[in-house]
Amino acid sequence: MPSACTALQAGGIAEREGLMHRLTVIEGTLGKAFGVMGGYIAASTALCDFIRSFASGFIFTTALPPALAASAVASIRHLKESQIERFAHQERVRRLRNLLDKNGIPHLANPSHIVPVIVGDAAKCKWISDLLLDNCGIYVQPINYPTVPKRPSACALRRRRCIRTAISTTWSAHCTSSGRVALAGTPVA
Repeated sequence: MPSACTALQAGGIAEREGLMHRLTVIEGTLGKAFGVMGGYIAASTALCDFIRSFASGFIFTTALPPALAASAVASIRHLKESQIERFAHQERVRRLRNLLDKNGIPHLANPSHIVPVIVGDAAKCKWISDLLLDNCGIYVQPINYPTVPKRPSACALRRRRCIRTAISTTWSAHCTSSGRVALAGTPVA
């Protein structure tokens, strides 16, 4: 799946890794990096016709309104030429990872802009997500089963305002040095 923030011309991971020639179907979202909404597929005419005819999501939906389609085109054109947003985004991800490391917060190393912070328990993962939203105004998506195996629930951090304070205060106040999260009033084993 392409992410406009990973490759030089908004072609995503496949472009960055030099694999575009191997893809049969490209699908993606116009949200997030493109700042609009909706999604797309790119494939052969026959495959697009097949999907349009047999995929209920395409049969029972409406096309993007003209203003959203025009906004998507403008965003794509801009990101194909501009590197400023991409480099700034990647730098924010690097700073977030460094901040997590500095505070001893376990996270998965990966080439993505999504930074999975390993919590280890679905209820605690949801609790941290709620805590960050309620106390800091930061929405952090809890990632639980079946997206990840039952035990290593994770929070997907994407860089947001005041996340530096949220990380240091929330994690410090509610986690042990081993990175295991304690529910309010519950000792960590």
